[in-house]
Amino acid sequence: MPTIQDIAREAGVSTATVSRVFSNHPNVKAALREQVLTIARRHNYVPRLSSRRRTVMLITPSRTAHPVQSYVDMVITHLAEAAGQRGYRIEILPEDSLDHLVNTPFCAAIRISAEGLALENWDRHFQVPLILIDREAPKNQRRVISVRSNEEQGMNLAIAHLVARGCQHIGCLVSNTTMGNPKQRLVHLQAALRRHGLPADDSCVRLVREEEYLEGTAKLLRQKVDGLFAPGGMGGMITAYALNLLGRRVPEDVSLIASERAGISRYCQPPQTTITQDYGQMASIAVDAIDASLRGESVIRDTILDYQLIERESVAG
Repeated sequence: MPTIQDIAREAGVSTATVSRVFSNHPNVKAALREQVLTIARRHNYVPRLSSRRRTVMLITPSRTAHPVQSYVDMVITHLAEAAGQRGYRIEILPEDSLDHLVNTPFCAAIRISAEGLALENWDRHFQVPLILIDREAPKNQRRVISVRSNEEQGMNLAIAHLVARGCQHIGCLVSNTTMGNPKQRLVHLQAALRRHGLPADDSCVRLVREEEYLEGTAKLLRQKVDGLFAPGGMGGMITAYALNLLGRRVPEDVSLIASERAGISRYCQPPQTTITQDYGQMASIAVDAIDASLRGESVIRDTILDYQLIERESVAG
């Protein structure tokens, strides 16, 4: 592995100058900064960051691709609180600005609900941990850690609650976005319905985009469903709106369960029964992993958390 001395020697500068480049020191000229960074990239050099540097980069999905980010906002709130209590400083970086990571000193990164890694071969580029929220960590990346939800348990939890409340024909509208885990949810929902002896074909469990909820709800109503489950995105709110347009009352005509959305779910009419991740626990585990990594301790690389059910008034019985 190249050292800071190697980079300084090839660039014809002092090691102190190289250090200032990677610390974004304002007195380094742009041309010199770019020269040092070009040499560093050619040699795959990344400075070893001290645990005293307390900046955690929080990588969020692009708002251009995902303008509605209620889930992301809920996760950020808890992560910022947990990180602040441990003395870390959070810096938010949209995923379409990832090039800035190379020039920014940070002690860890957290990435929320996005496909793939922040950069390919994270371990080769950075000597700090990357925590993936709601995504599975690749097995060949030692510094990449996952804290994710138990999708199988969550789908079972919602279906079991509807069945316990007397629903005999349940339809599911799964938000089909890259931010969630739609394909996993689809498989687990079909298995959960079959477990209860209920119809579970493609006509009952549908992947839908936001503009397809009204049509999808209408198709399920034609099959005489008495319960609806709308996990992911803003599915609960949009499905409730579709039911209202179609002249169906919740829960008198159709029971409804959705994913929890802070500041929205409890204020719907009627307030919605939801499944929710334990955001506080998720944030605490993510920051625990950062603490342990900086101390050089072993870290559990894949933590799976169960969903919780919040009972309100949108389910009959």
